Amino acid sequence: MSTVSRLPGIVTTDHVFQVPLDHAAPEGERIEVYAREVVAAGREKDDLPWLLFLQGGPGGKSPRPLGRDAWLDRALDDYRVLLLDQRGTGRSTPATRQTLARRGGAKEQADYLAHFRADSIVRDAEFIRHRMLGADRRWSLLGQSFGGFCTLTYLSYFPEGLTEAFVTGGLAGLRTGADDVYRATYRQVLRKNEEHYARFPGDVEAVRRIAAHLAEAPAALPGGGLLTVEAFQALGLMLGGGSGSGSLHHLLEEAWVEGAAGPELSDTFLAGAQAQLSFAGGPLYAVLHESIYGQRSVDGGGATAWAAERVRREFPQFDARAALETDAPVLFTGEMIYPWMFDTDPALRPLKEAADLLAARTDWPDLYDPARLAENTVPVTAAVYHDDMYVAAADSLATARTVRGLRAWVTNEWEHDGLRASGGKVLDRLIKMAHGEA
Repeated sequence: MSTVSRLPGIVTTDHVFQVPLDHAAPEGERIEVYAREVVAAGREKDDLPWLLFLQGGPGGKSPRPLGRDAWLDRALDDYRVLLLDQRGTGRSTPATRQTLARRGGAKEQADYLAHFRADSIVRDAEFIRHRMLGADRRWSLLGQSFGGFCTLTYLSYFPEGLTEAFVTGGLAGLRTGADDVYRATYRQVLRKNEEHYARFPGDVEAVRRIAAHLAEAPAALPGGGLLTVEAFQALGLMLGGGSGSGSLHHLLEEAWVEGAAGPELSDTFLAGAQAQLSFAGGPLYAVLHESIYGQRSVDGGGATAWAAERVRREFPQFDARAALETDAPVLFTGEMIYPWMFDTDPALRPLKEAADLLAARTDWPDLYDPARLAENTVPVTAAVYHDDMYVAAADSLATARTVRGLRAWVTNEWEHDGLRASGGKVLDRLIKMAHGEA
């Protein structure tokens, strides 16, 4: 029986579905997928249109609402919302170091995880739509970041299931491989570093001091991880959010305390770094990150092969140790996953071999159908963030030109987290665009 809960301004209902692990083998193994239905209080009995929300990631669980929060407040004016915990996340059958150990060795784990990309997520959504709405009733779709990638897959595979689609910061390059993705995003991360140091010039020396210390002696994090120079640089992930630069600056401000033997990195700083760097709450983000770009027609049957690590060598500016030998600033990296993360993070260490096998995997199925998207009839509106650090705006605009009928709103008012940070303004704009009101 579904559990119904009441929170300020909303009523939620839990739904659990048994879906095939491999939708091509529907009689085989099944896993659970969880979804939370949310409706405005007092409208539980109304026949409202449905809005499916696909979270960013990969490996990100859906939001846990405490009321009419952020964009959800705007969505509930018009829709009954379904917050999907994509397979492997949240209350769906989890995929973590603890659960994957039960599946056997690295090969068995990698074979299992190969079923956790956008194609499987979209097939789960269609399975759920048929169970909840029936085959003839469509729903609307909102995809944030990786959820936008999934939206393009949905439009490629099952456009008949959609009334309309909204995308925020998630128009992927349809024919862009992992290497090209990282070439573009490294350039954008360089600009974000420049902006951060221009805003907080004192951080240049502060970062160099921390990096020099870690180059001599990596620091133990409270949860058992290791803060190396490269791990410290990975805090640049924060620079992609609207308030990220300021938050990073404040973290750096509290880096040092006077200990018994002299200056040492503070527990406050190490705990803050761990909160940003640990993948304990979402290991699929690291394990599957590069595989979301794999497509046989783009890669020619090749592997992603740790693209972020390989492409980084084309950008020597990110070599922290070389920077420390000069007076150059030490640069932060961004949304890149590196093999060494599976050595420094306890949540990832047991998955290292499986991650290596996924990085070496070839012949990933295509996720997008450009020909079908060129004939699209589903109304689509998309927010493209001009300075997006995670998804290159040039790729997004090329895709926008490919998808028939897609209306793109290009803005530098918001960063990649604009859907959440705008308090519903971004979603409101996209809904009005789709409905001919903007």
